[in-house]
Amino acid sequence: MTRPALALPVAAVVLVLSVGVAVTIGQADLALSEVGRSLATHLGLGRALGLEPLSALRDGMVWQLRMPRILTAAAVGAGLAVCGAVMQSLTRNPLADPYLLGLSSGASLGAVLVLLAGVPLLLPVAAFAGAVGALALALTLAGALGAITPTRTVLAGLAISQLCAAAVSFVIFWSATGDAFREVLSWLMGSVASATWTSVAITGGAVLVLGTLLALSGSVLDAFTFGDTAAAALGIRVNRTRWVLLIGVALLTGALVSQSGSIGFVGLILPHAVRLLTGARHRLLLPLSALAGASFLVWADTLARTVFEPRELPVGIVTAAIGAPIFALLLWKGNHR
Repeated sequence: MTRPALALPVAAVVLVLSVGVAVTIGQADLALSEVGRSLATHLGLGRALGLEPLSALRDGMVWQLRMPRILTAAAVGAGLAVCGAVMQSLTRNPLADPYLLGLSSGASLGAVLVLLAGVPLLLPVAAFAGAVGALALALTLAGALGAITPTRTVLAGLAISQLCAAAVSFVIFWSATGDAFREVLSWLMGSVASATWTSVAITGGAVLVLGTLLALSGSVLDAFTFGDTAAAALGIRVNRTRWVLLIGVALLTGALVSQSGSIGFVGLILPHAVRLLTGARHRLLLPLSALAGASFLVWADTLARTVFEPRELPVGIVTAAIGAPIFALLLWKGNHR
């Protein structure tokens, strides 16, 4: 098995081990065997394996608190990494990620509006609507400037992103008070602290459905890497395909942001780091980016909830603190090849 092909099963094993070990880390330490007993009990395998159930307190720590949070972090990391890789290919811009076209800012605006309105149940719908609305505005603006090219799309996305960010700041400044201000600020900085099994279902389901569809577009994205003319020569309907893929990215981003808030750098740096290992072939790049992004965010969240115990940091602070120097290193290496 070649080195790139070997990377996929290795990354899958690393993710499974990361999830298992991360569950054991926290204010109350747990043994890996206790995590296994809890999971076996809830999966209906405890009696068959002859395992004694954990106490209610320790079982609750595993099943109700840490496992949903860690699985949500893994799903969000995987989804953001896939979104970043797809957008970098579609726009042929190495700096592209869900933030660049305003998707995250649009989702944030929708989510903040429903949070301040006191209807958090509408959070996923509002985030979806915000992400898709921002994408539509960016592409409409790019189209108004002439033919929709990657450069125009990126510039229009930046404008929409800044507009949405300004709207979020205005809404918070005008409306948020007391605990609402703290809740919204924490959410904007990115956090999976309030994740539940519902969060796992939303983010995991979105990654499973939309992420898989995006991952299956590897050969199409390979063609886009060489430009629209080359893609059209290969029989790809360029504009329609780009729209479909961008809408898929917007929907996936909306689902992720609705449960975790805005978490930066995952979609930006993970695809670049994985390309150093696999090259630019998307059939391997996309699944490996998903696995690497999942492991990265699991450990970033573990750091966020343990480094300053009993206080917790928003995980977005940790991803920025880790991601910024890594991205600078990747840029430095790229300039010295």
